[in-house]
Amino acid sequence: MKTNAVNLTETEYLLPGNRACPGCALSLAYRHILKALEGQVIVTVPASCLTVLHGMYPVTSVNVPCVNTPFPSTGASATGLVAGLKALGKKGLTVLAIAGDGGTHDIGIQALSGAAERQEDFIYICYDNEGYMNTGNQRSGSTPLGAISGTTPILGKQQNQKDMTAIMEAHSIPYVATANASYPLDLYEKVRKAKAIEGTRFIHVFTPCPPGWGFPYSDTIKIGELAVKTGWVVLYEVEDGTFRLTSASESIARRGNLRPVRDYLREQGRFKNITEEQINELQDWVNARWSRCLDRATSL
Repeated sequence: MKTNAVNLTETEYLLPGNRACPGCALSLAYRHILKALEGQVIVTVPASCLTVLHGMYPVTSVNVPCVNTPFPSTGASATGLVAGLKALGKKGLTVLAIAGDGGTHDIGIQALSGAAERQEDFIYICYDNEGYMNTGNQRSGSTPLGAISGTTPILGKQQNQKDMTAIMEAHSIPYVATANASYPLDLYEKVRKAKAIEGTRFIHVFTPCPPGWGFPYSDTIKIGELAVKTGWVVLYEVEDGTFRLTSASESIARRGNLRPVRDYLREQGRFKNITEEQINELQDWVNARWSRCLDRATSL
């Protein structure tokens, strides 16, 4: 049965009183991730916005066990937790590694790649707010072309994003997916599916950041939806090599065209200095990726 607001698990594992920013998409995503895992999980996180959300020991707003690990070692930490549970004969617990784009695309990629190559049995989720937001919005490997950040303050970043999901798919792991905090039920169902699969599973979650991106706190859902409607984010999953568009991306592919990427960019202060040439380059980049996804889709 497809998940909806009526049959969604009622138990809450993300409790009131956390220290996330207003309008934080990570809070929304994390709430549904933990619901999907029904609390039967051990989480490991590096330095990130999520460590702020969890709170300072011994007080926390999250009702699941969590291991804080150094920035580069989330994949290694998850590997150790899996080995420890196996040695103790503990079954029924999912190990969840969850890190931001800085801790995934950049600093943590070596430990994650090594674990994926060994097919370690855990779920890895990258929540992507397209920069090092916890330390002042420095550019990361996921920061878009033309975006202003703490380390690209005038001209914006001069490179396109790294395609981390494609990198993880190249490891031939059994499950890779993209998701978006503005479509929480799609995320919920993908985490539920990943839970039932053995081996390394990777989910990339788009999480708009109001203070880092320069949009009103009340517009988080709007920005996330615009990202999908313009093709900036494509919702899909790859299970055992089979590619499938999901949720709103599947609907757009079946019934309509993408909106111009300009509609997404103009809603955010981080793109205030973007040039017309860069907008055209981003539109070409989006169009090319969308075309590749349509060519791969098996469900259309």
